[in-house]
Amino acid sequence: MRGGRADGRTGGRWLAVAGTALLLAAACGRRDRVVVGAKNFTESDLLAEIVAQQIERRTHLPVERRLHLGGTFVCHEAITSGRIALYVEYTGTAYTAVLKRPPPPIAGAESVYATVVRDYAQRFGLVWGKPFGFDNTFAITVRRRDAERYGLRRISDLARVAPRWKAGFGYEFLERADGFRGLARAYGLAFAAPPTAMDLGLTYRALADGNVDVIAGNSTDGQIEALDLVALEDDRHYFPPYQAAPVMRAGLLRLHPAIGPALDELAGKISDADMRRLNAEADVRHRDIATLARDWLHAALP
Repeated sequence: MRGGRADGRTGGRWLAVAGTALLLAAACGRRDRVVVGAKNFTESDLLAEIVAQQIERRTHLPVERRLHLGGTFVCHEAITSGRIALYVEYTGTAYTAVLKRPPPPIAGAESVYATVVRDYAQRFGLVWGKPFGFDNTFAITVRRRDAERYGLRRISDLARVAPRWKAGFGYEFLERADGFRGLARAYGLAFAAPPTAMDLGLTYRALADGNVDVIAGNSTDGQIEALDLVALEDDRHYFPPYQAAPVMRAGLLRLHPAIGPALDELAGKISDADMRRLNAEADVRHRDIATLARDWLHAALP
């Protein structure tokens, strides 16, 4: 039911305040909890746990974990709608998949990072923290025995064998701007049949078991070495940099300014080798993610 003009203005102000409060409550959770989300793969869960524990140990704020939420677009919707306050994103993914920019030709990491920082602030009111230090690019991966048999070292070498091979890619890789279609154009790849769409976590085993011949994994995944696979060189520089960094709602930092400096301590602290080791500990040796995060934090930031 509509009220008079004065009541309408007052009601509008209270609705705005209530809406803001609801968003803050959703982002912070009950009793001022900070809600940290993660995508649906091991590395994202690990990074979310590292971020959550770092916030807890430095600010003493309670943190709620919402791990394995879904892909890029699920997490982006969750943070823009206020259901989570923070998650870890990758600069190249933000640049191409979220901002819908074409993959930049041999763009530097600093340029891509500066673009996503600016555009996320302007379009979504989101703040990027500092990168953790590693670059998790897509890894076009084959079995080692096939790499040796056919002399495959670079992605461009795949063009010789692709017409006889079967590819299997994650759902997101088949759809995103920096994914399969652009890769196929850049490298002239034509496989025997359209690539099989499958869950990203299943692609490594499918490749190792011979169900597919090539996949798009992640360069920091521990399963590449554990399953004796080979990641091919991106010799035409198709993929942009994929630096991992925390993305946060601006309101979270206004409400809890200590979170910013706490997360800044993680900047540059995780190398490519560190991330591969952590992923292998979780995926190959099945160690508990919370324990891995705790051990890494105590060693890196005593």
